[in-house]
Amino acid sequence: MELRGTRLILRDAGPEDEGRLREILATPQVKRWWGPIDDLGDMLAITVDGEVVGAIQYDEVDDPMYRSAGIDIFLDPAWHGRGFGQEAVRTLARWLIDERGHHRLTIDPAATNETAIRAYEKVGFRRVGIMRAYERDPATGEFHDGLLLDLLAEELN
Repeated sequence: MELRGTRLILRDAGPEDEGRLREILATPQVKRWWGPIDDLGDMLAITVDGEVVGAIQYDEVDDPMYRSAGIDIFLDPAWHGRGFGQEAVRTLARWLIDERGHHRLTIDPAATNETAIRAYEKVGFRRVGIMRAYERDPATGEFHDGLLLDLLAEELN
């Protein structure tokens, strides 16, 4: 699969991307939020001018009563603050809505990851609520809170 944004391309990550993605995951700014990942096969590489700068993934709930999709992303810290994360999320969200037929998307960063939360809100995600003791902190092993945000198709910016 290949999805084109204005300045980036999302494409299926392959074995040739694993070293670069693991390098990004090992940076302190990313490692703080992401734990170890065994399989990078279900991810889309985020590329800018052919350079892998991060990855994004999605999961879908196919039950007709609860049809929706979730998104998760990490980006090389050298590329933070330039809108590439927002563009990657927006590009994938547009595909999930237009091509996969989802009316609602979710994203669930750590409740203290304000930088990510602000980026997601710029795409149109809204805060739903705190999920207490939601995920294990990769550094400390203790559980921390997550923030559930969602976006309805008509809210995508």
